[in-house]
Amino acid sequence: MPEAAADQPTDVRARLQSVFSTPPAEHGKGWSKLWDEGDFLPWDKGEPNPALVDILTDRRDLIDSPTIEEGGATRRKRALVAGCGRGYDVLLLASFGYDAYGLEISESAVKRCEEEKRVNGGTYSVKDAKIGAGEVRFIVGDFFADDWVKEAGGQGKFEFIYDYTVHYPVITLELPRLKDFLCALPPSRRPDWSLRYSQLLAPSPAGNLICLEFPTYKAPSTGGPPFGVTAKVYVEHLSHPGEDLPYDAEGSIKSDIFRRASEGGLERVAHWQPDRTHDIGKGTDWVSVWRHR
Repeated sequence: MPEAAADQPTDVRARLQSVFSTPPAEHGKGWSKLWDEGDFLPWDKGEPNPALVDILTDRRDLIDSPTIEEGGATRRKRALVAGCGRGYDVLLLASFGYDAYGLEISESAVKRCEEEKRVNGGTYSVKDAKIGAGEVRFIVGDFFADDWVKEAGGQGKFEFIYDYTVHYPVITLELPRLKDFLCALPPSRRPDWSLRYSQLLAPSPAGNLICLEFPTYKAPSTGGPPFGVTAKVYVEHLSHPGEDLPYDAEGSIKSDIFRRASEGGLERVAHWQPDRTHDIGKGTDWVSVWRHR
């Protein structure tokens, strides 16, 4: 296992914390401002996360086929990447056969997605000629609002949701990358995050929420973004979507083994450390897979 990354303050993090010193309700404007200005995008890694590539290639035992039988016909499963950046993961999912949707809060970000699709979309080769490539669609919208859901169609449900490439800074020893939708959000928004995913995820067993947990090496007390997370954060919030859960004085979530999952809560069906991921997460990133109970 590669040596785990150590958390170190950087000038980049300081600038990010300055941008997001506003109340949580204003953070969307901060992300949009960064995309509009375009000269400070430290989260852009230029490629999909290798962990996602390996999930799509090697874990069909969990995620099954990118197509589904419905009403006597076969259709493509719908995949969502919230906070998709330049759209690398969206293009990858489409190459595996999913109809893939990328959501970004900024029109400038979506323009960059469309440019990436036009310039480099052909480099994402079709993985199964019998299935072919799925549709790629980029949408401007606030993850917590409803207008983009109506625009995406499909009764607002997705069979494959990937939570990782969102506007979140991932700190490297020199330069951070912004990833993981959850770690970009202040802890006060975590109940909304979990509720939203429980609403968007298609019924089990077809619907899978894939979370790449990051940064697990960062102490919650140091603030963010990125905000430090642990596996317990995912377990508690996704098992109790929409509920305000207790945290201690250091910012760590309090677990209660006797607290039952809520109605509508998700169930973790797999959890492992990926063999490959971006350099900053080597040795500390975890993958978790969630379904409706």
